[in-house]
Amino acid sequence: MVKRLISANTSEMLAMNGAELKQSIKASEGRVVLSENVVVHEPLDGITTSEIAAAFGADLILLNALDVLNPLILGLYDDEETMATAKVHRDGECIHLLQKLVGRPIGVNLEPVDPKADMTEDRLIIPEGRMASEKTLQEVEKLGFNFVVLTGNPGTGVTNKQIANNIRIAKKVFSGLVIAGKMHGAGVNEPVVSKASVEEFLKAGADVILVPAVGTVPEFDDAELKEIVKVAHSKGALVMSTIGTSQEGSGSSFIQNIAIRNKVAGVDIQHIGDAAWGIQAPTENIYALSKAIRGERHAIVRMARSINR
Repeated sequence: MVKRLISANTSEMLAMNGAELKQSIKASEGRVVLSENVVVHEPLDGITTSEIAAAFGADLILLNALDVLNPLILGLYDDEETMATAKVHRDGECIHLLQKLVGRPIGVNLEPVDPKADMTEDRLIIPEGRMASEKTLQEVEKLGFNFVVLTGNPGTGVTNKQIANNIRIAKKVFSGLVIAGKMHGAGVNEPVVSKASVEEFLKAGADVILVPAVGTVPEFDDAELKEIVKVAHSKGALVMSTIGTSQEGSGSSFIQNIAIRNKVAGVDIQHIGDAAWGIQAPTENIYALSKAIRGERHAIVRMARSINR
């Protein structure tokens, strides 16, 4: 058995494989915080966005806008704080270094773009290294990520059908945790979440079902979330609620309200996105989420625990 994630040291967390990480999250009983942050914005005084998120209580770090075929993480190396000075590091050393500096499991977004999607807005074109495919998922494995998230950024044309297709590929070529679903419409004319799509993700082998947090997208309520949680848990999967609609920049009272509602519904991980600043959530909101779902004791312990343990 593994130690629950909220009590695990860095050495214990980073030694976990995908199955062990999943069990560690489950053992934490709804008290795990995941912070998503953009890696291609100039950092604060040479500190990566990931390090800042970890300092304020995140247990898991998700990298957004990372091209896995040409990895750039601003602020990770000295004198690489702008796109003009940053260098591509394809040997996996960049992810291992970030894991060492942050002391947390690191994941990456890959987007299952559907070229035939019925779009509701102009499509945002993203590079191949940000799209989900067998090639990029193999690269995620080589780079040493602990988990991958198959989802869509605004306007990219990610569909639930394409997410399911890429879950199947991920389970064949990636040894880490596979998280999948939609935080919002991603510019596509289809329901953001439905019981049918969740069942398809589970059938494809997803370890964690990703859904919008209640209160972040229209027409998705507490009862619907609770039903999805029950279905996922009955199949041995976990559920992650996500705040990915710029509301990660709302006040701490909103964040706390959302946190409790989604914990009542039974989610295992609570995600807070990067849209507030276009980089990451305000640090006080990461802390507010952390404190709301696990109390001051565990919130402070996570912040204070040495990455050298």
